[in-house]
Amino acid sequence: MELMESIWKMAKNDKKKIVLAEGEEKRNLQACDKILKNGLANIVLVGSEEKVRENAKNLGLDISGAEILDPNTSDFTEGYAKEFYELRKKKGMTLEKAEKMVRDPLYFATMAIKTGYVDGMVSGAIHTTGDLLRPGLQIVKTAPGVKIVSGFFVMMVPDCKYGESGLLLFADCAVNPNPTAEELAAIAITTAETAKKLCNLDPKVAMLSFSTMGSAKGELVEKVQKATAIAKEMRTDLDIDGELQLDAAIEEEVAQLKAPGSPVAGKANVLVFPDLQTGNIGYKLVQRFAKAKAIGPICQGFAKPINDLSRGCSSDDIVNVVAMTAVQAQKGI
Repeated sequence: MELMESIWKMAKNDKKKIVLAEGEEKRNLQACDKILKNGLANIVLVGSEEKVRENAKNLGLDISGAEILDPNTSDFTEGYAKEFYELRKKKGMTLEKAEKMVRDPLYFATMAIKTGYVDGMVSGAIHTTGDLLRPGLQIVKTAPGVKIVSGFFVMMVPDCKYGESGLLLFADCAVNPNPTAEELAAIAITTAETAKKLCNLDPKVAMLSFSTMGSAKGELVEKVQKATAIAKEMRTDLDIDGELQLDAAIEEEVAQLKAPGSPVAGKANVLVFPDLQTGNIGYKLVQRFAKAKAIGPICQGFAKPINDLSRGCSSDDIVNVVAMTAVQAQKGI
């Protein structure tokens, strides 16, 4: 069974309530229609009820099964403002400012997760990653024992022998511009756990670089080497290795020449990039040139599931991210 078929099946078996913070936007409305028709989740749309219904009608969509919450008129707004004030008052938050901020759709939606009214949140079709992360980190915060939020893509490459028959996870492709060695190690461990719980993979984690096992020197290589050592020390039960060039990470013949004896080289299904530039460029290259399906970015590390979208996403992309978010909620990822 293809990964997304499995994810859809799990989402349907235990429906979760997911909030779409950009409820007036066209692709979100199209996704809502598809999600409800397929029974993937219960949906809450944030926005003006009048605009949401008018836009859906103009698009010929049926969103009658969705709940619509307007931050400017909702009965929840006053309570959300008070709770947000209590969460942030030591940081200088005033009640007046909190009342204004929770009327922002992203802050309102994040408070809906915090209070347990919804199980997960998806946004990003018309907002930046920073717009999403800011309220998430202020309100929901990171999961216990997790130091950093990161983002990964599930890459499904057609007719491909690499990874698990073309299935690989790429991280971090969305959140951290230049992670430290310690942060890179944390990203590797978190992504390995996600690969197991969400994708049912036996993770083989490659710490990518332009060097393989000391073939090059310098500050950039040393960071990946240090990150690998930290990750291995923290989790001796996981197969994590590096530093590895991409070809050594995924191609058996190259691995035998460049990294003989590595438990990961030639078999990697989780690729950890040294920084956001390489990660973001890398996933887009594979998506465009190899015609891969890129699902995400999926955030990991939040106490409750909050997920970003690419502003170039399609409605089908939103449907898949919502399904992923629902399964994250089921599994506590």
